[in-house]
Order: sequence, then structure tokens, then C-alpha cells
Amino acid sequence: SAGHGGRFDRSLWEDYVSVNRLFAQKVIEVLNPDDDYVWIHDYHLMVMPTFLRRRFNRLRMGFFLHSPFPSSEIYRTLPVREEVIRALLNADLIGFHTFDYARHFLSCCSRMLGLEYQSKRGYLGLEYNGRTVGIKIMPVGIHMGRIESAMRLADQERKITELRQQFNGKTVLLGVDDMDLFKGINLKLLAMEQMLKQQPKWQGRAVLVQIVNPARSTGIEMEELQSEIEMICHRINKEYGKPGYEPVVYIHRGVPASEKIAYYTIAECVVVTAVRDGMNLTPYEYVVCREGIAGSESSSCTNGPKKSMLAISEFIGCSPSLSGAIRVNPWNVEATAEAMNEAISMGDSEKQLRHEKHYRYVSTHNVAYWARSFMQDLERTCSEHFRRRCWGIGLGFGFRVVSIDPNFRKLSIDSVASAYRISQNRAILFDYDGTLMPQNSMCKTPSQEVISILKTLCADSRNTVFIVSGRGRESLSNWFSPCKKLGIAAEHGYFLRWPESEDWEICGQGADFAWMQIAEPVMRSYTESTDGSYIEAKESALVWHHQDADPDFGSAQAKEMLDHLESVLANEPVAVKKGQFIVEVKPQGVTKGMVAEKVFTSMAEKRKHADFVLCIGDDRSDEDMFEIVDSAVSKDILSSGASVFACTVGQKPSKAKYFVNDTAEVRLVLESLAEFSHLSSSAQ
Repeated sequence: SAGHGGRFDRSLWEDYVSVNRLFAQKVIEVLNPDDDYVWIHDYHLMVMPTFLRRRFNRLRMGFFLHSPFPSSEIYRTLPVREEVIRALLNADLIGFHTFDYARHFLSCCSRMLGLEYQSKRGYLGLEYNGRTVGIKIMPVGIHMGRIESAMRLADQERKITELRQQFNGKTVLLGVDDMDLFKGINLKLLAMEQMLKQQPKWQGRAVLVQIVNPARSTGIEMEELQSEIEMICHRINKEYGKPGYEPVVYIHRGVPASEKIAYYTIAECVVVTAVRDGMNLTPYEYVVCREGIAGSESSSCTNGPKKSMLAISEFIGCSPSLSGAIRVNPWNVEATAEAMNEAISMGDSEKQLRHEKHYRYVSTHNVAYWARSFMQDLERTCSEHFRRRCWGIGLGFGFRVVSIDPNFRKLSIDSVASAYRISQNRAILFDYDGTLMPQNSMCKTPSQEVISILKTLCADSRNTVFIVSGRGRESLSNWFSPCKKLGIAAEHGYFLRWPESEDWEICGQGADFAWMQIAEPVMRSYTESTDGSYIEAKESALVWHHQDADPDFGSAQAKEMLDHLESVLANEPVAVKKGQFIVEVKPQGVTKGMVAEKVFTSMAEKRKHADFVLCIGDDRSDEDMFEIVDSAVSKDILSSGASVFACTVGQKPSKAKYFVNDTAEVRLVLESLAEFSHLSSSAQ
């Protein structure tokens, strides 16, 4: 807010929210939520998705941002940063003109909310409370029909002929911009001045026509900008002008479409020096006008092949799609001047090739193509909306919709306890970190409450209880030493200790760890270059942790390390896995699923087929357990009528059929089972 010295003005934010609420109310009045799609456009309505989603959980809704999304370093200074991000995530598909803009948004989601994007078959998406929010990267196109109509009108008004006569014998460079601080008009004029100074051959021959649409806003900054532009124009014309020649033609008024088309048609080059712009369709319009339409004045007057040239800022949205343009950093006036000189000095054959390439792209990727592509992706993203179970949680801009598969449901303590009571042979398996112990807890030692629950469960003769963890056997042995009847699988099952046993069984393919001498130096080099990362050396595995590193850099380093390790360990009997903030190298065939299968098989061999299974975990390594649990009945290692509860911690895509929200709920489930076992033993 200018009135607050550039500081955040809460009242302006409240006004912005009110406007979004009003728009949402008007949409709701005419909306059929079962059949309609809603497509919201641009920064003016960034929080509108929350108002609509709060009213209709399954509404199919897209959002497209036509402006640049700022880098996370800038965006995170906004006091309402989380409210805006969460509001956008209430849409099903979020569109951006370029990957740069999308990358900034995804970086904000990662740094602020811990959300990582994934690419599936070429489509980007964010998993958010069970919903997949799609990310679409597609620059908008122009309306070909509207441009062609304007070209015909320009023909009828003979504007093109007039301008050809006016600039006969001159090489015309053209700029078409709004009077705006970010359009870089002053930088363009300075570059023109520099070109005339450095390339005297263009004095008397090159003309920059600068069309400036009137400013949409007022203020001291706009007045100063306008004064500066007029001053530079006057200086250039005074220095390099002569009778019958003005190097800069400055047109500061609203220019009719037909007149603008005429200028496009006669210009040898269009120059765009915006320092920041969402898309900017001026180059697209220029390319189409230079192509002309059959039978028009522009086509009949142009001898030979069509040609056009573009010198455009690298900071505008259309820049990546125009590969034949000369891209410039507008802040570098000298380089921009050289680019303008190169553009108008280039040979006709090269101009023709570049024009053909641009016209082919612009004519096929028009606004209809853009809209059709966005809607197709929106339909695909929303294809399972009405099949999934949805409900809203949270207040204000913390509101979000949780969406889960109808077969994926909240674990009912009553249902588990009921099945537990009537069963005779029970298998209970659970992970430690993130399941019994909160993932973000600094102290990893189990509480006395957890030890007491486990001792009670293990004391029940009908129970086979296992901790299945990625941690080392030494720490697990020490922590759970009071629980003599507890089975422990350490390092994802490489070491296995059965209940009431002191001996550890090795379940890997061998004890040759020569591969560690190859993997450890690679991990060390990444650790040295990644601040906040460290190596955890286990007996059977090496783990590189990067949860305390910069999120973007740590993730990039993890991907690079994964490729590096897979390459150098290709002939070793190991598996390289990427998990949540880790990269792990461990012996092949060692999984938590293998532990589950061993436990079930051991019980079956004793003719005690498990008729109750409770398996709880929270991360990717636990998915192997869930998969085995799901298939165990068909393998005849569980009782045919077994009650099976495979449960993940947190609402996220999983092979488990149930979920609990957090570690506190895990303890509640185990407490209810322990209470029944305690009562049963007391009664006996």
C-alpha cells in the first residue's frame, strides 16, 4: 500500500476478500454443481476457489493465472501468503503461462506447506488432502478470427497504404505497450538511442514507432515515467533527426485496432522490452499481420516471401514459445541495442524461416486451442470427483476438502476392538517413527505409556506383536528391552528377532558389504555440498537425510544422488530407494513386506493361522507390508475369515484400506486393544 509506505494494509486485503466473496455469490446463483465447470481467471479472484469449494465439495473448478507468479523469496514476505496458496489449492487445476511461473508456485507449496509435486505420464500434480491438484503449463494464444477481421478493416480504410507512403524508404521498428512501470518503454528508447549512436548507418533510415496506450492508473510514479519517456524522445529526435526524418515517432493515445494492424503490417521488427509481463500477445499479433490474408492489400503489396523479426524481453510469458526471436535482458541497454540492429540487419532468407516457424506455432496454438486444452485437462483431473468420498475441514482460508477413495476409510476403533475380542490368533505389526512416535519429535525414545501398552499386548498369549522399523537393532533392542515378548524387525527386516528370543536372524542375501565402500564416498560428496544433510550408517544400509536442508536444493540433490548411486552400484546386490527426505541403499530383497510374510507363515506352520491382522505404518516402506497383508489370504497363510486392518497414518494415497490421522490416534487404537487384553487376563 503506497499510503502505508509500502507496508501491508489489512483493510485492503479485507476489501479484496469481499470482492471475491461477491463474485462467488453471483456464480452460486446460476451454478449447477452437478453439471457445470467453473473456470476462474487471474489474480483479481485468487481466493474465490475457497468460497465456491466451501459451498460445493465436488465442484469441478479450474483457475488460470495470467500474471507472473513471484519467486518464493518474494512471495513468502506476504502476510497472507498461506491464505492465498490454500485458496488456490481449492481449485482442481491451476494454470500458468510458463514453467517458470509454475515452478515459483510449486516452490512456495513445498516451502510453506511441505507439498511435493509429482509428474505422472507427463501431467504435473500436487497431492493435497487426498485430492490431486493438477498444474497446467500452457501459454494463451490469440483470437485468429478477430485479428483477421481487423486486418480486413485496415484494408478497407487504406491505413496500410498511407503508412507505407509515410515511411517510404525507412526501416520501421515498432513498439506497442501500455503506459506502465513494467513495460520498459524508457529502456527501449535508450536502446534505440544507443543503436543510432553505435550504428551510424541507421541514422536517417531506422524509425522506432512507439505506440503507448493511455495509463490505467495515476500517481507520481506514472507522471515521472511519462515525463522521462517524452524527454528521451525529444533528446533522440533533436540529436539524430533532420528535416523529413524523425528517428522516434511517439504516439501516446488510444489507437484503433485497424490502425494498429497497419503498423504491424509495415514494421520490419517488433521490439518488446517489458521488465516483467504475464504473457504479452503483441508478438503473436505482429506475426499474424505480417503473414497477411489472401487477397488483402497487405498481401498484394508485399513482394516475395513473408518475413518478420522479433526482439523481445526474456521476462515475458510468450518468450519461451517464440524460439526464433532474439531474446534480450531489457536492463542491458547495450545488448538490446545490438539485438535491434541484428534483427533489422538479418538476411531475408533467415527472416523468412523464423517467420514461418513463428506463424506455424501462433496459428495452431490460438486461444481456442488453449481453452480446449485447459478444459480437457480439467475434465481429466475431475474424472473421479463423484466416485470419491469428500468432506470439508478447517475454518476461514484454512478450509480444504478431504477426498478419499470410497474403499479407503477412517479406521473405526470399535470395529477393530470388536474383531479383536472374538479372534484367537492375532498378528499385530507396526512401524515406529511416524506411527508410534511423531515424525517431528526430537526425542525418539518411546514413552512409558507406549512401553506399557506394548507389554500388555505382548502378555496376551493370543497375540504375535512386531515392531517393524528402519532403525538399527541396537537402539530398538535398548528401547524395547522391557518388552521381552515383542518381536523386532530392524533395518526394514534385514535383522529379525522373534518374541522371547535373544538371537538375531539375518534375512538378507548375504553379509558382503563391499558396496558400502562405493556408496559412502558418493554420499559424502553430496553431504559436503548440501548444508543440513547427513549420512546415517546402519549395519546393512546407508541412508542420506536431507530434511534439514533447503527443500528445493535438497530434493534436487536427492534426485541427482539417486541417479549417481544407481549408476555406480548397477552390478551390486543392492537396491537404491528414495523416500521422504531420504535416499537409502540397502541389500536387495529386504522389505517390510518380507517381514509380514515371515510372521504369517510362521504362525501358519504352527497351525495358528492368524484370524486378526492389524498392520499400521506411515511411509513408503510400509506400503510393502500393506501389499503383502492384502494378498495374504489368497496365499493361504491367513485364516480364510480373517479380519484384516491395513492402516496408514495420514490421509494420503496408499495400498492400505484404512487410515488414522496421526500418532495419537494410533495410540488410542492400541490402548483399546490393550485394555481388552488386560481385562481378559484379569478375568482368567
